[in-house]
This record gives sequence, structure tokens and C-alpha cells, in this order.
Amino acid sequence: MQKKKGVSTFSAGSTTLIASGTHVVGDIRFQGNLEIEGEVTGNIIAEDAADARVRVLQQGHVRGDIKVPSVVINGHVEGTVAASSHVELAAKAVVEGDVHYAIVEIEKGARINGNFVHESAQVVEMSSAATHVVEKTL
Repeated sequence: MQKKKGVSTFSAGSTTLIASGTHVVGDIRFQGNLEIEGEVTGNIIAEDAADARVRVLQQGHVRGDIKVPSVVINGHVEGTVAASSHVELAAKAVVEGDVHYAIVEIEKGARINGNFVHESAQVVEMSSAATHVVEKTL
């Protein structure tokens, strides 16, 4: 495996930061970039934006599902991760749950306690849309 050169690019649009020492309880719906250094207890869902991205930084902790086009994890996630485009699991990543992906990168040291499920981008987007419809009707 060849070491990649450069860093992941940011998505167009604004960036939201959940700083270290901050604990958010509840679902987060966002556009653009979401950087998590603190804690989130709830689901993280990208609004209908094809280039939205979440980064769970080394001190970050998410207790809930993540449904986005692109995600980079270097912290702790307890829940299902579903990315319609790209999943990157960095060296300090700990994921306790299934990872649904179209493309995945895994660095040496990442720990996963769950299943990897390869899906085309279209399937992940459709399952997210179905979840969104169910949430609106309840």
C-alpha cells in the first residue's frame, strides 16, 4: 500500500466545528464540512449536498449513525457509518459498527468492530433518502 500524498480536501461551503470540550446531544443535519473534536450523541446526516464531508478528529467521539457522502475518521464512532462516496479510516480510528462504503481507505492502526459493506454510491444515497422519507412521515 502506497502512502498517499497530501491531505483530504474540504468540501465547498461552510465549515462547522464541534470543538474539544463540547458535547452536542441530538441529530445534526448540515451542509459543507463538519469537523468534530468534541462529542456528539445523535445521528449526523448531510443535507442534500453532494460534496458534504465529516471529519471525526482524534479526540472526537460520535455515538450515533453517520450518513454522508464523504467521511474521514480518526476518532471514535459508535454506530453505522454510511458514505455514498468515500470513507477514510485513519490510524487512530475506532469504529464500533458497520461501515457502508463505495470507496474505502484504511490506514495501519485503524480498528473496526463491525462489517464492511460495499455498496454503489446510488444504493447508499437511496437508503438515506428512504430514511429521510420515513423521518418526515413519523
